[in-house]
Amino acid sequence: MLALIMAGGSGTRFWPKSRKKHPKQLLRIYGDRTMIQQTVDRLKPIVPVDRIFIVSTQTQIEEIKRQLPEIPEANLLVEPVGKNTAPCIGLGALYMKRIDPDAVMVVLPADHMVLDEERWRKQLQQAEVIARETSALVTLGIKPTYPATGYGYIQHTSEQVQIDGIQAYRVKTFAEKPNYETACRFLESGDFLWNSGIFIWKISTILQEIDEYLPEIGDALKTIDQAIGTPKEQQIIDYTYRQIRSISIDYGVMEYAREVYVLPADFGWNDLGSWNEVYKIRPKDNNENAASEQHVLLDTHGCLIDVEGKVVASIGLQDLIVVETDDALLICPRDRAQEVRDVVEALKRKKLDHLL
Repeated sequence: MLALIMAGGSGTRFWPKSRKKHPKQLLRIYGDRTMIQQTVDRLKPIVPVDRIFIVSTQTQIEEIKRQLPEIPEANLLVEPVGKNTAPCIGLGALYMKRIDPDAVMVVLPADHMVLDEERWRKQLQQAEVIARETSALVTLGIKPTYPATGYGYIQHTSEQVQIDGIQAYRVKTFAEKPNYETACRFLESGDFLWNSGIFIWKISTILQEIDEYLPEIGDALKTIDQAIGTPKEQQIIDYTYRQIRSISIDYGVMEYAREVYVLPADFGWNDLGSWNEVYKIRPKDNNENAASEQHVLLDTHGCLIDVEGKVVASIGLQDLIVVETDDALLICPRDRAQEVRDVVEALKRKKLDHLL
């Protein structure tokens, strides 16, 4: 198996710690390693480092090299401009097919949390079996534990495929992030799973599917394919990439493909989509505060205090997020953490580019 890690996100939901050059995947959100380092660490027992590829942006690639010196430089691919996941995956597949066009590749985000790594690897390998034996497109769906409004969903039918005791279900549809009432209905129905953003398929299969359902992107990839290894490789990629449209693999290919299966999975997954999600996973004190012991928190409950190098003293605070960097301070209610991206937009309008 080969692995393609998508690491081009801008990380607007984790401002002020995340910036264009240092988005979420390059930060230590939990644990002693950054999120992209943890992603590579999880893969190593089943995918050799010379078969791990990373797609990112020019602004982030130097920091990725610094954090992951074990990844061959030839496996670090740079998108000239972000065009969502379908072109990103297609570009990665072009380079990976040079190793083995009939191999199975796993596509995964760089910035998700996994608590049970051994189970994660086992379920990836199970999905590899399904993808290899059926030549289908396979994804991992997370069994929902509450009516989440921050995740996309995958609805499956009762039709199953079973190989070597591994069971997967045919996908019926992909659903965008729902409102709370819709999420409750999804949970009650029993046939919806959270969309993990993890995909498993043969390299040759995904390139064929892109050709069929996104022919203009398929044509662009053929142009790039012919240029790989030539002096004009980067020039052709830069020019061609800017001409193609931005579209996700979910809505560009997965919704239309005839053979798509989902493997129900459960390995302590969280996409850590906001500071409130970080609050949930961090250790708490007796007043449910996620904060260092150095802080003095009087009559303060349910707060995330992420401030280093100084003592924070608070009185009478409830359910707040407080995050500080050298040049910025964020304070907001925990239940409005998703609106942090609006702060980033406001900073853009004020032309405060040094804070982006």
